[in-house]
Amino acid sequence: MADQNFLDIELIKKRAISGVVSFTLRTFFIQIFTYVAVFILTIILDDATYGIYVFVSALINIFIYFSDVGLAAALIQKKDELTQNDLKTTFTIQQIIVGTLVLIGLLSSSRIASFFNLDQHGLTLIRVLVFSLFLSSLKTIPSILLERKLNFTKLVIPQIAENVVFYTIAVILSISGFGIASFTWAVLARGLIGLLLIYILSPWKLSLGLDLQITKKLTKFGIPFQVNSILALLKDDLLIVILGKILTFAQIGYIGWSQKFAYLPLRLFMDSVNKVTFPAYSRLQEQKAKLGKAVEKSLFFVTYLVYPSALGIAAIAPAVIQIVPKYQKWEPALPLLYLFVINSLFSAISTTFTNALFATGRPKIVLNFMIFWTAATWALTIPLVIKFGYIGVGIASAVVAATSLATIYFVKKEMQVSVSRSIFGPLLISIIMFFVVRSILSFVPQNLFGLIFAIIFGAIIYLTVSFTILKKHLTEDIIIIIKALLNR
Repeated sequence: MADQNFLDIELIKKRAISGVVSFTLRTFFIQIFTYVAVFILTIILDDATYGIYVFVSALINIFIYFSDVGLAAALIQKKDELTQNDLKTTFTIQQIIVGTLVLIGLLSSSRIASFFNLDQHGLTLIRVLVFSLFLSSLKTIPSILLERKLNFTKLVIPQIAENVVFYTIAVILSISGFGIASFTWAVLARGLIGLLLIYILSPWKLSLGLDLQITKKLTKFGIPFQVNSILALLKDDLLIVILGKILTFAQIGYIGWSQKFAYLPLRLFMDSVNKVTFPAYSRLQEQKAKLGKAVEKSLFFVTYLVYPSALGIAAIAPAVIQIVPKYQKWEPALPLLYLFVINSLFSAISTTFTNALFATGRPKIVLNFMIFWTAATWALTIPLVIKFGYIGVGIASAVVAATSLATIYFVKKEMQVSVSRSIFGPLLISIIMFFVVRSILSFVPQNLFGLIFAIIFGAIIYLTVSFTILKKHLTEDIIIIIKALLNR
């Protein structure tokens, strides 16, 4: 029995739309909580300590990327209904890979810490993060089962709990003076609570087994998918690790701080949309006309929310640094923030389209893009860092991100998608809002009340102008969302 039979087109549309809205709303609040916690941490911790956490996290992400050969994505994308053999085979292969990586990570942790001049606290953090990889691997199958059913209401609960536990512990221990050890305890607690909750919400009996025929079918899609992720690793996290030997940990902290806040709109909105749309697109992959409309809607939803948020952050960042106590230490990171905001504007487009290409079974197209982006990032970053210091990282990031517009061409070859209305309207209105907010901040008092006034006025400008220019488009989407939520 095929999935298409038990999830018909109308049901997919309803679940996708309501899933996007509910998932976005739920993750919005947890992301706000997360970034408030990060904001507090970047006040309490010095730039070097925060930089060590950014560096070690990037280091462990290397293990995470190699912990899966894309089988999870292959199961989500698979047209037919999943069998128990599919699940057992995926779980078994992943545990073999993860077990090997965890063993390698633990055995090499001392040498890694010594090579990068990390103290005992840094070493312990590495070991706990490596162990958390094993805990995370155990959640894969229950998560896949929820995603296949488009049951994002349950899927988001463990994520909320993990973030609340992690950042609550991290902030409390940081205030208590634990330093980098705050992250160690927070990572361990996060892994345990997430594992417990996912099995309560989506029970699955741990089973081992290996079917070579299933392995062959799943890896045909999974390996290109995962190679793409590994290239993303080489482009981003491995680069941070290498820069750990070129730049100081304080400068790594600048990079981590600026990326964290420049990419906030992507984490708030784009991630939620793509989490829902990948399985939804996969169910619609044979219905190209409907799929094209779905891609248009999700692109507009992403750009309408990401563009004003990203440019709004760029507009208020200098004022925030001056107003918040102990925050002047991040002023050298402002140029990086602006450059990473440019990156996020392009990423809102390219990630939406690569998500659609994956869902329609075109991972090799995305793989070719990732090869180019990875090569270009490395080719530009190291020389630019040598010439301009840590600012070179942001310059390379912005230049490479601009090339991602080429994804539009390949999506248009697969389906009919109208792009310009979804991009240029929100971008133009966001630019207007940016200059309005910067103008207001230039004459209002440099305090919290002046900052809040500028933010509220900027939001009013954006909403007013957007409903004037994009009234028909917005009205249609609001009606669709309300109907989907009322009828789900």
